[in-house]
Amino acid sequence: MRRLLGVFAVTLLAAAPALGWEHWGGDRGGTRFSPLARITSANVGNLVRAWEFRTGDLDTRPPAVMARTKFEATPLLVEDSLIFCSPFNEVIAVDPGSGAQKWRYDPKISTDQRPGNRYVCRGVAYWVDDQAAENAACRARVFMGTNDVRVIALDARTGIPYADFGVGGEIKIEIGRQLMWPGEFQITSAPVVIVGSSVSDNVRVDAPLGTVRAFDARTGRPRWTWDPLVHDGIAAGHANVWAPMSADEERGLVFLPTSSPSPDFWGGKRPGNNEHANSVVALRAETGELVWSFQTVHHDLWDYDLPAQPTLARIDTGAGLRDVVIQPTKQGLVFVLDRDTGQPVWPVEERSVPQGAAEGEQLSPTQPFPTHVPALMPQRFSNPDVFNPFPAFGRSACETQLGSLRNEGLYTPPSTQGTLIFPMTGGGVNWGGVAFDPVNQILYANTSHAVHIVKLIPRAEAEGFKPPPGHDFGPQRGAPFAMTRAVAISPLGLLCNRPPWGELVAVDLKAGKILWRSSVGTSEDRAPLGIAFNWGTPLVNGVVITAGGLVFTGAMDAYLRAFDAKTGEELWQGRLPVPGVANPMTYLWKGEQYVVIAAGGHSEAGTSIGDSVVAFRLPRPGEAPSLWSRTVDRPGGRFLSKVLALALAVVLTVVALWRWRRRVIRSAAAAQRMTHLGDRIRA
Repeated sequence: MRRLLGVFAVTLLAAAPALGWEHWGGDRGGTRFSPLARITSANVGNLVRAWEFRTGDLDTRPPAVMARTKFEATPLLVEDSLIFCSPFNEVIAVDPGSGAQKWRYDPKISTDQRPGNRYVCRGVAYWVDDQAAENAACRARVFMGTNDVRVIALDARTGIPYADFGVGGEIKIEIGRQLMWPGEFQITSAPVVIVGSSVSDNVRVDAPLGTVRAFDARTGRPRWTWDPLVHDGIAAGHANVWAPMSADEERGLVFLPTSSPSPDFWGGKRPGNNEHANSVVALRAETGELVWSFQTVHHDLWDYDLPAQPTLARIDTGAGLRDVVIQPTKQGLVFVLDRDTGQPVWPVEERSVPQGAAEGEQLSPTQPFPTHVPALMPQRFSNPDVFNPFPAFGRSACETQLGSLRNEGLYTPPSTQGTLIFPMTGGGVNWGGVAFDPVNQILYANTSHAVHIVKLIPRAEAEGFKPPPGHDFGPQRGAPFAMTRAVAISPLGLLCNRPPWGELVAVDLKAGKILWRSSVGTSEDRAPLGIAFNWGTPLVNGVVITAGGLVFTGAMDAYLRAFDAKTGEELWQGRLPVPGVANPMTYLWKGEQYVVIAAGGHSEAGTSIGDSVVAFRLPRPGEAPSLWSRTVDRPGGRFLSKVLALALAVVLTVVALWRWRRRVIRSAAAAQRMTHLGDRIRA
């Protein structure tokens, strides 16, 4: 389809080979499905660590800078290299079999900018220029968007910038509005030479616009722009596209998940539904022409933007196969839309939602709810859902804290009283997206279960306001209210809602049925002595599924896990240096299947921080998982080893004391005998 080789070039390369991973989501449609089946439920327990690559950031960057990183990259397997980006936008290529570095490119971004969404790079995009000679320089390229708002093109074989792209291999995005500080605006997801943006939330009404920009893949020349927000009669910015996009080559369409207008929690200056914000949007890739738009939240006041890549799939609806767009949301809802029209494949109801908003607000009376595909998680939170690990001691601090909030279910508006928001503004489903098995027609998704407390602060009280520890503060300049937001946590540091706090969910789309749920993650890396309560952890990252019947995922404890795709049984855990809060990927290299994940932690979640990429494979002849990996390097293994070590220390101490006491007694007895002997001699 040569006519599309321009603006759309990066997304519209030939279908990814079955053995590789050429796109951030596995394929252009983000199904995160691999046809590889060498690793199966029968042998996954034998996986061994193949290699570990460290970017070096932990050794070379100041701790204060590393404390603002999120290593969320998913590598690509292209040009016989595994290519990924660090949180500081260094692009690195390593050998797929050994992890040895092949090349590295450093764009030298400033670490003084303090990006609002931390230092993060979720991945790069790959493109082959089929009009170039086979051995031409930069025939195969990788593209990356940066934290300091550049788009960079590199030779995929050497890492050398492509000089004919923009100026010296890069484009500097013109934002069109003065920034409050250099890090207010950044690019965090892999570009497709159709570039979105990540903009700091809750700063001001007149925030930067969420303009989507398209560039020619060969020259970097601007092709078109599209603003997701219709500005007639409103004052707002944002509605940006910060999550990855998807593409359909045959239709010549690109699919965008748009976010909420500014500011998030008060919208009195943006009346109406704010058309095309909080929407799945289909554009003509060549021209930027709007084809269709479907809104998942009307007049968003809850930061329920679309955080995940739209997944393109062909599904059996019961009335034949249809090409669809599957869009998960932070609320845990799943919308399934016709790919040509954007109309729901199954009914979506407009249901009444709570009213009575803050002064000057104009709420939507209804919100859309899918009726066929069930919600991936509960949509209401009540007192029985509060986690009280010590009920014998009476009413908990969490019950007192949450009981004072306004809470009328999903879409309860923000208030000066304080509003309970569940699911929290981080999801539900977040940027990791969902995965779809096209053979068995099953959808898999990671979900987070936590409560946010959002409170509006009247403008007169907002000046000089110092938020309590653990609270985000958004000034929302230009609005009559500032805001605070905090995850509901007990004095013990535990989430206030009952576990599980993170679940992997499998859904039969055709039947509209949840097949199974499995908690993912333990408390091991945070609890005293490494106690591994199987409570799950919040899961902003996604999964990869394979034809071998497996689902792989990371979590906020330091393990890569494998689950049985049919039953949800947890089959294997591979220890990581720090948590792998990233989407894993898999590939075949020289006859061996590898599973890889970036393990660098997540500063916003408070995990330990690292800089590793870790690969696992089946053992080669003469290899086997070590006793250590089968025992200590398993959830609970460290706690058990510490308990055993403590017990052994106690036993040894008791034995030593007993032996010491025996020596003392013997010495005393000997001294007494000598005294008696002396008395006899004198007598």
